[in-house]
Amino acid sequence: MTKDEAQHRRWTFYEAVKVEDEKMSIGKEVRKERILNKETGKTVIVPMDHGVTVGPIKGLIDLPGTVDLVAKGGANAVVEHVGMVGQGHRRYGRDIGLIVHLSGCTTLSPDPNRKVLVCSVERAVRVGADAVSIHVNIGAENEGEMFEAFGEVSEAADYWGVPLLAMVYPRGPKVADEKDVENVKIAARVGAELGADIVKVPYTGSPETFKDVVDGCPIPVVIAGGSKLSDEDTLKMVEGAVNAGAAGLSMGRNAFQHKNPVRLVSAACAIVHDGKSAKEAMKILKGKA
Repeated sequence: MTKDEAQHRRWTFYEAVKVEDEKMSIGKEVRKERILNKETGKTVIVPMDHGVTVGPIKGLIDLPGTVDLVAKGGANAVVEHVGMVGQGHRRYGRDIGLIVHLSGCTTLSPDPNRKVLVCSVERAVRVGADAVSIHVNIGAENEGEMFEAFGEVSEAADYWGVPLLAMVYPRGPKVADEKDVENVKIAARVGAELGADIVKVPYTGSPETFKDVVDGCPIPVVIAGGSKLSDEDTLKMVEGAVNAGAAGLSMGRNAFQHKNPVRLVSAACAIVHDGKSAKEAMKILKGKA
């Protein structure tokens, strides 16, 4: 083989790889539009994967009904475990994105911070996922194992052209406060460094501190809904995060266990996508707007 022929073969290989990468890239972009608002680039996600962790809690017994309520409210996506995809598929109503969660652990475990993979990206794609998500606790005693799983999922998600949402929380023996800004900054950065497309982290408590988190992370950052809060506190938290540059929120029990999930989600969407204040969103929640 001549030098020119070898060079031509190398360039042919590189072009083939480039074309394949572009195909996978467009796959991610198409699927992102199913879990993000195309106009704002932001998202309101309602996780419903709690059944593995704590069992059939209120709001998740009638899964199709709850999915329909948050869809009516304008949620962009829900998170479900693979076995519940068929249970939650309504065959009616407003479209809503599907994120299949790949991690699991119960509260009965000797170490509830130890999340393990319970589903593959390939299986999630087969059941119709628009995206996949994993849970990683930095600072946990098995952090290394969860990082290995993160790497495997990230690579597979790239191969299949599927967006990856990483739920990264500072939790472990050395973590005194999981909402401390320095801890949350690391959590968000881990999501970006290991290949996630969106990262979900705890809210640090103020727009000023959360801006440091967003500024240190080159991918979209969404906040976790956290423990049950009052309506006013929930909407103020959403407003503060959005003002700090967050790309939205991922809110579970505060949404699906609310007495009126449609209005609560509508109020959150008004802040995230329409730039409304918490005060204006409260009017929506109360049915006065």
